[in-house]
Amino acid sequence: MKKPKTVELTTPYEEDLQAGAVPFSSYPRPQMKRNSYLCLNGEWDFSVFREGKELYRGRITVPFPPESRLSGVQMSIGKKDLLVYERDFVFDGKTDGGRLLLHIGACDQTAHVFVNGRSVGGHIGGYLPFTPDITEAVKVGTNRLRIEASDPMDITLPYGKQTDKRGGMWYTKISGIWQTVWLERVPNTYIHSIRITPDLHGIDLTVTGGEEEKRLLFDGREYRFHGDTFRLDVENPILWTPEHPHLYPFALVCGEDRIESYFALRTVSTVEKDGKTLLTLNGKPFFFHGLLDQGYFSDGIFLPASPRGFEEDILRMKACGFNTLRKHIKLEPSLFYHLCDKHGMLVFQDMINSGRYSFLLDTALPTVFLKKGISHRASPARRKAFEDTCRGIVEQVYNHPSVVYYTVFNEGWGQYEAKAWYKRMKELDPTRICDTVSGWFKTDATDVESDHVYFKPVRLKAVKGRASVLSEFGGYAYMESGHVFCPDKPYGYRFFSDRKAWQEAICALYEKEILPAVDNGLCGAVLTQLSDVEDETNGLLSYDRRVLKVDCERMKQIADALSDRFEKAWN
Repeated sequence: MKKPKTVELTTPYEEDLQAGAVPFSSYPRPQMKRNSYLCLNGEWDFSVFREGKELYRGRITVPFPPESRLSGVQMSIGKKDLLVYERDFVFDGKTDGGRLLLHIGACDQTAHVFVNGRSVGGHIGGYLPFTPDITEAVKVGTNRLRIEASDPMDITLPYGKQTDKRGGMWYTKISGIWQTVWLERVPNTYIHSIRITPDLHGIDLTVTGGEEEKRLLFDGREYRFHGDTFRLDVENPILWTPEHPHLYPFALVCGEDRIESYFALRTVSTVEKDGKTLLTLNGKPFFFHGLLDQGYFSDGIFLPASPRGFEEDILRMKACGFNTLRKHIKLEPSLFYHLCDKHGMLVFQDMINSGRYSFLLDTALPTVFLKKGISHRASPARRKAFEDTCRGIVEQVYNHPSVVYYTVFNEGWGQYEAKAWYKRMKELDPTRICDTVSGWFKTDATDVESDHVYFKPVRLKAVKGRASVLSEFGGYAYMESGHVFCPDKPYGYRFFSDRKAWQEAICALYEKEILPAVDNGLCGAVLTQLSDVEDETNGLLSYDRRVLKVDCERMKQIADALSDRFEKAWN
């Protein structure tokens, strides 16, 4: 069968990649910032081997995956291929008696790290960071760093929407390094992590690592404490909201270690009102007006060419009146969540699916009628990988005030023991909303009644004790000429050839179906989707981010109408 023709699409953010500039060179972990930082992104030596035979030798631009155009390689990586990244870095020998850490933001799916030929650690799993301590392997002067990676597309590991044969709602897979690689000096006794739990009056801070005596520097004051926990109350607190995303900076000093961070004051919960369960923000019923966000870009696939790609997605959707992004089965770099914190964009964070997908059982039958009774089996290896990844995702996003909601399973993909998973998520993080099963194959162990509606009118039934969320809907497709990745085989759920008709159909969907549902307790709706992605042409933005396909003012009017309707009904 002949493959459909695809078109190479460039984005405006590629202009940020000046000759010789280091991509994604800003500090990669804004909530735990030290003065010591050396970014290792940029050009590396790169080779690909298959069964011992060298298939490719050249240069690659890190952190872009080799499948992407921005990597400079743009080749498909096989399941048995070995990827070898190498580069030199210079070490002056100054650790002040401390340690030298190598941070790798993410490498899909396996990695093994060597410094000067010495093994210093490895990692399995394509979405989480890992940090080898390379102190004992480095020498004064030039050092050789080597990272060996492979991507067997092992479905016992979380893989998201990646596939060997992309098409429809499944996308080009990526391999190897796809987030920032960097070096950091730390004292021998250093802060490993912090955990910030906010409420409407202050924060509870938990510190892992560091000296026993600690100092918190906040608002011109110094607070000394011993141990791992501290309560900070804020005078005249300013609450974080999408309209006013106020952030409080602070510094934490433990002996010779110092980090800079920030927090915000906000809560999210549920409340019972007039026989309905509603989601709240800061104790007040709130409507989460959202978009599905896949996190794919036509230039770097898993990354935009520069952080501006993340930021403009957020700001353009805010200008259209949206206050929420559902980050769909993908974990982003910390910088993305920081930008959501900064600009006031709420995030529904999905866990990342694993296991075998069945179109018949997971999509076709439940879309029509079969929405109960299906569950997959998980091997011990898949269970461990999924549990480790979920735990890691929660650890990564916990301190970000923008993240308010977790989705564990999407449409039954890899779903197992849903009821038990609700309990696990609440143990990992009791402060956020848990959507155990988004779409179908429901469980009563969940905070929300989470539905997907694409081919029928939106007619949602309120369920006692669960907030009503339409976690996916719409999917209306329109191809913007000259900005389509796969013009011969577009994908969507209802097609329009005229932009104005497409816009009016989206508005009518909100006006005739979503607005009336607000009166019945609907407190969140997630439209599919923020941008086109490869074959999918149902985005408000084109895949290359060059065209905002909707009328921004018209969408803002819809947002205002939703807000007004919800305010009158429930506040």
